Amino acid sequence: MKKRLALLASAALLGFTANAQEVAFEEYDLDNGLHVILHQDNNAPVVITSVSYHVGAKDEDPERTGFAHFFEHLLFEGTKNIERGEWFKIVSSNGGTNNATTNDDRTYYYEIFPSNNLELGLWMESERLLHPIINQIGVDTQNEVVKEEKRLRVDNQPYGGILAEIKKNMFKKHPYRWATIGSLEHLDAATLDEFLAFNKKFYVPNNAVLVVAGDIKIEETKKMVQDYFGPIPRGAEVTRNLPKEDPITSEFRAKAYDPNIQIPAIIAAYRTPSFKTRDSRVLDMISSYLSGGNSSKLYKRLVDDKKMALAVQAVNISQEDYGTYALFALPQGENTTESLLAEMDDEIEKIKTDLISERDFEKLQNQFENQFVNSNSSIEGIAGSLANFYLLYGDTNLINTEIDIYRTVTREEIREVANKYLNKNQRLLLDYLPKPTETEK
Repeated sequence: MKKRLALLASAALLGFTANAQEVAFEEYDLDNGLHVILHQDNNAPVVITSVSYHVGAKDEDPERTGFAHFFEHLLFEGTKNIERGEWFKIVSSNGGTNNATTNDDRTYYYEIFPSNNLELGLWMESERLLHPIINQIGVDTQNEVVKEEKRLRVDNQPYGGILAEIKKNMFKKHPYRWATIGSLEHLDAATLDEFLAFNKKFYVPNNAVLVVAGDIKIEETKKMVQDYFGPIPRGAEVTRNLPKEDPITSEFRAKAYDPNIQIPAIIAAYRTPSFKTRDSRVLDMISSYLSGGNSSKLYKRLVDDKKMALAVQAVNISQEDYGTYALFALPQGENTTESLLAEMDDEIEKIKTDLISERDFEKLQNQFENQFVNSNSSIEGIAGSLANFYLLYGDTNLINTEIDIYRTVTREEIREVANKYLNKNQRLLLDYLPKPTETEK
């Protein structure tokens, strides 16, 4: 949900450091299991209060998909002490902004306030956790909001259904097989008791991490955290036993149709490992090598030099349990999707056969150094990274050390990982096509 209210955006960016510096933080657990991470940066009078819950689309009942994303909206409806419709008014009237995001693995809520409103941010997030009001009025209201979001971002968006189609075909057992936004029919059919049960199961302190970052005093903040979050009861432990996917051993093909497009797309998708693995980081580097900017191999070859493609991209869609490595291209003029696939395959084979050049390798290393610096250049970015690295990777200090993994990747390792995962017998080919008109049928 992208509900941004007028803000302090410029002040938030003042927590910027021109060079990468180690991010200092302190972390500990409350008695109820809530993990707390504090990061002090007094360069600007800004503070972020955020809570990330280890619940995403993969935690849903297959017959009730969309619940995690729905809760991203629903938990702004109000609480025992925040009247319905007042959440955003409170934030904006106190000089702040807030937002929330959901993916398949986690749901993240945060507020950015002037630092003198730290206590307000903590109180609001504790209210969301302890006293949410979940009733039929809120469910019905947010149901319409979600429907409109789906119409805007998926149903009426050119190529808006590509990721959902990739997931549906790449995963047959694991819950990554459905889209994060889920099924509107499932939401329509859900009862209030089902929403209440979902909240009781996943929105508990022992399934969450609180990050407070910015212009704070550590000891004062600890006291406020204890005052507001300490009394919240611990919930039942969340256990997961998700099904494993069978390996893909032969190339298979699927088709999907989009009424909003006129130019077909070709997608080659390969199942890859969790973002926790070293191999996933190497695949990140391969995707940057292939399509990270106008001088990248695929862009230069297909868009600039041969003028065969309107767009081309390689992306490592990495997640907690599995990943998907996808190549995507749109043909230009009389060129076909098959000719684009052949060109992309040729570039992949080069990586699998030859070492990339020293010059290209140095460029890659510089790109990832820059990404590392940029990811830690704002308080907002630091808060999000601290939450993700603890909740999903199990190692908060990756905010400082993950770059060391990329730094130690070798050219030989890039070739090895390409040979391990980017093979034709391990992939989906998806033809993403314009939906035929009635006369064309």
